[in-house]
Amino acid sequence: MRLEATRWSHYYWAQSSQMLEDRQLFPEDGLFWENYCFRTLLAYGCMPGQARELAPPLFHYMQEEYNPSDFVPPDVPGTLENLLEAGFRLAMLSNRSQTYEEELVTLGLAGYFEFALAAGEVDVWKPDPWIFRYALNRLGTQPGETLYIGDNYYADVIGAQRAGLEPILVDPSGVFPEVECTVIHNISELCELLDQ
Repeated sequence: MRLEATRWSHYYWAQSSQMLEDRQLFPEDGLFWENYCFRTLLAYGCMPGQARELAPPLFHYMQEEYNPSDFVPPDVPGTLENLLEAGFRLAMLSNRSQTYEEELVTLGLAGYFEFALAAGEVDVWKPDPWIFRYALNRLGTQPGETLYIGDNYYADVIGAQRAGLEPILVDPSGVFPEVECTVIHNISELCELLDQ
């Protein structure tokens, strides 16, 4: 059940029809996130009545206790350094609504990328192929000579394929074992993969 719920979460945040509908129905953040708790409970197998009952206290608990922080796996800086040394050019594309360059500076990652693009800056979101093409134009590369590495099958792999790029899925937990693209379990596998 957890695997199915995780797959649903990936799908939901890839500009799914469910998410877009929820944004229209619940324009206030609080109501949106409470409804997201409801949908998540359904994805974990709760009956609708039980999910409706549990969603408000879960939302309030998350408001008070959930304090996410950005985390950079230890193999990321070395991998990015190796890619640059091998002659690769790097850029970042995210479905974030706001720019995140300051966060990259704080995390010590800003120097590796020629640019970091938030979808909210252009108001087009992955998996729409337009945003991948926009990033390609900005980087000055062609789809056939560009790899796209991402961790969300629905947003990253499908979007990259639609734009003509070759996708690589980072899937450390084996959430998508059946996908038809290259899959790695951690970012350090990139260097070995690209040496072949």
